Amino acid sequence: MGKHVPREEAWIGEYWAKEAGLLSGSFEGRSGASGLCGYGHDLRGGVSFMNNQKQQKPTLSGQRFKTRKRDEKERFDPTQFQDCIIQGLTETGTDLEAVAKFLDASGAKLDYRRYAETLFDILVAGGMLAPGGTLADDMMRTDVCVFAAQEDLETMQAFAQVFNKLIRRYKYLEKGFEDEVKKLLLFLKGFSESERNKLAMLTGVLLANGTLNASILNSLYNENLVKEGVSAAFAVKLFKSWINEKDINAVAASLRKVSMDNRLMELFPANKQSVEHFTKYFTEAGLKELSEYVRNQQTIGARKELQKELQEQMSRGDPFKDIILYVKEEMKKNNIPEPVVIGIVWSSVMSTVEWNKKEELVAEQAIKHLKQYSPLLAAFTTQGQSELTLLLKIQEYCYDNIHFMKAFQKIVVLFYKAEVLSEEPILKWYKDAHVAKGKSVFLEQMKKFVEWLKNAEEESESEAEEGD
Repeated sequence: MGKHVPREEAWIGEYWAKEAGLLSGSFEGRSGASGLCGYGHDLRGGVSFMNNQKQQKPTLSGQRFKTRKRDEKERFDPTQFQDCIIQGLTETGTDLEAVAKFLDASGAKLDYRRYAETLFDILVAGGMLAPGGTLADDMMRTDVCVFAAQEDLETMQAFAQVFNKLIRRYKYLEKGFEDEVKKLLLFLKGFSESERNKLAMLTGVLLANGTLNASILNSLYNENLVKEGVSAAFAVKLFKSWINEKDINAVAASLRKVSMDNRLMELFPANKQSVEHFTKYFTEAGLKELSEYVRNQQTIGARKELQKELQEQMSRGDPFKDIILYVKEEMKKNNIPEPVVIGIVWSSVMSTVEWNKKEELVAEQAIKHLKQYSPLLAAFTTQGQSELTLLLKIQEYCYDNIHFMKAFQKIVVLFYKAEVLSEEPILKWYKDAHVAKGKSVFLEQMKKFVEWLKNAEEESESEAEEGD
């Protein structure tokens, strides 16, 4: 006799067979959007069901055969997903509020996680993009997208809200959207000038509201885009909309976070990567504040490099004449004014020593060290403003390093004798040019020396009058 099969097992086998046939018919027996959406079996429900449930072959006894995992094929059909999205967008029309609501509701039915790239391709370009940025001729497309919209900032701001709402609702789309924008930037040559302008404005708004991270700008450094001038032209529109939404300080902060603040000149080919070219290009395009920011960044970078090299030269014990020559060349090349340079030289000189922790000994150590470096400092105090800057640097240093509090007057007197500082800047500092840090302590220290300077100055004037 054959083995008896319980009624429950036979019923389960029949159920699986019917269910498998129904699902198969709903996807394979129909085409286009109706095939995908007609029975209410959406991509997340239908496709994931087909993926996760093994196809069972029922027998007369109701038993099921197991299939090996490697024999199963994952069903991945972005075309049908596209048809569903485009059908829905066609029904909403250009009302972006309705578009946002449709996308929000569709996320509960369609598999946004799997088809994120297709979804964003449609919303930006109207259909799925082929490599290079072109739309396939045989694919459905929609005019409810960024590329078919009006080319103005207000429209792009409205589209940005659609993306914001969608990504806030479905947080897992954040990474997919970032990858999509990086891809779109690499495809820029495949788009028309108008499409690039719209994408640039949209990207600027999305960077401003934090939907996108500034790291996506790395795609603009693609060699071909840079070489053909596409990157720089795109950056103009992007930064205009970004700065319009925020300001240059907010833009600068975002760039710094991802170490992009010193790379903006790479938007141009190597032979045009100069501050002069960048400033001219972006100033003429109406972005003077961006030009000034890059110029400042370049100067800051040059100053840091100057200080680093100075410290290395000092630690090697290079002759002062060689150091002075190097610094003057850097001043000229990077347009660094002397008052800025004296601050750098002072910081470098003070950083080459490990100072004694005892207050009674540090002053003697400082005088000995600074006397040695006086010729170097004197080479960059040829202007009254440079001398005043040095005085302020000394004041700040002595205040910030408590062991130097009593050494301030001794350092100033040393520099006066070594002709690093002169009477007029010292008197001006004492009268009104000092800063608040340690003001009362340092003014008291300098009182007698200042009185002596005033008397010496009066005597000199008297002698000059008598000589006349």
